[in-house]
Amino acid sequence: MKSIQVNIDHALGSAVTKADIEALSSEAAVALGHVNNGTAAGNDFLGWVKLPTETPASLLDDIQATALQLRKDCEVVVAIGIGGSYLGAKAVIEALSDTFAPCETPVIFAGQNIGEDYLHELMQYLQGKKYGIIVISKSGTTTEPAIAFRLLKDNLEKTLGKAEAARRIVAITDAHRGALRQLATEEGYKTFVIEDNVGGRFSVLTPVGLLPIAVAGFDIHALIEGAIRMEKATAHPGLENPAELYAATRNALYRAGKKIEILVNYNPKLHYFGEWWKQLYGESEGKDHKGIFPAAVDNSTDLHSMGQWIQDGERTIFETVLSVETTRHSVIIPTDEANLDGLNYIAGLHVDQVNKMAELGTRIAHVDGGVPNLHITIPALTELYLGELIYFFEKACGISGYILNVNPFNQPGVEDYKRNMFALLAKPGYEKETDAIKARL
Repeated sequence: MKSIQVNIDHALGSAVTKADIEALSSEAAVALGHVNNGTAAGNDFLGWVKLPTETPASLLDDIQATALQLRKDCEVVVAIGIGGSYLGAKAVIEALSDTFAPCETPVIFAGQNIGEDYLHELMQYLQGKKYGIIVISKSGTTTEPAIAFRLLKDNLEKTLGKAEAARRIVAITDAHRGALRQLATEEGYKTFVIEDNVGGRFSVLTPVGLLPIAVAGFDIHALIEGAIRMEKATAHPGLENPAELYAATRNALYRAGKKIEILVNYNPKLHYFGEWWKQLYGESEGKDHKGIFPAAVDNSTDLHSMGQWIQDGERTIFETVLSVETTRHSVIIPTDEANLDGLNYIAGLHVDQVNKMAELGTRIAHVDGGVPNLHITIPALTELYLGELIYFFEKACGISGYILNVNPFNQPGVEDYKRNMFALLAKPGYEKETDAIKARL
């Protein structure tokens, strides 16, 4: 059976050579050992490494049954979470969904921002609809999702009463502690556990991502099966390990002055996959004033906006191109007798044939323009291959972070804005910080 493939041929050239990549293989092997064996900083957050093979079928069955009940009871389900508690599920659902026909039970998202208009419009949209809530938070006190959950829970309880509202709320949270765990116990919500050893950005293959994906109607067993395949494919050291090859190549490029990595797709269904990838790598590697800056573009759309900069701008970038081999549908370009648009030369071709030539032509142009290109081929957008791709990027991220000599599994900088926000809002317990920050204004 096919699998995703990683090709670095067009990343090699004046910036880095094959010898440069091979010279990093020993560092990459050590980093892989740290990930596999938990022998470096952050080893208390490595629960995701063997998660695919250790996920019991009974858990998947429980998630599936809960999803079916939500689908039965609800016209729409709101998944509340931020960061890794939102982006992974959103990425998979968007990649698998019909762009213009919503799922039978649509999954929409809240708690990923503090937009008053967004929340007002969400409440208006839900008015008169039978809806349920999946609330995702280890603590239950993270500001953005906590605000959204307070609003939606209050609305649901006023509409249905506390008992019926509780039937339509599922909490994914800590096993034993935290505000959300306490509330779920008191109210009798159905719950799933976020394990302590799995950080948010590595959690899409846990109930955090699997329940919303299952509610949207997609096959979580196949998603996990793909991840199992990639877990096995990335278990052993050597540059034939695709995750190690990718991690070594991007670090060689970084050491050669390529400070920005652009994840490129040529399929609009992968937009949110790029958003998930940006969080995974940005939050994992951006530490100690080090780290490759992760960016993403959607081509060919962004060739008409960012294409000029990528082609001719500062040569501090490289690209990782996601290429989907086969489409789900067939659309043939017709012949037009007048041919005023001059397109008869491509009449009879599939739209994807044109898209593939746009991709190939762009890759050649960018390489010629001094932009190294890595190429990742995905056989098709299915649950199986998305499971492979997710685990591939997670494993490569851990390896890459250790090569970079940072802890890939913490995020100390994320707390800085929170302290300032709490101080400005005069949160109890932050009186000294409030006085200090007001003196600066």
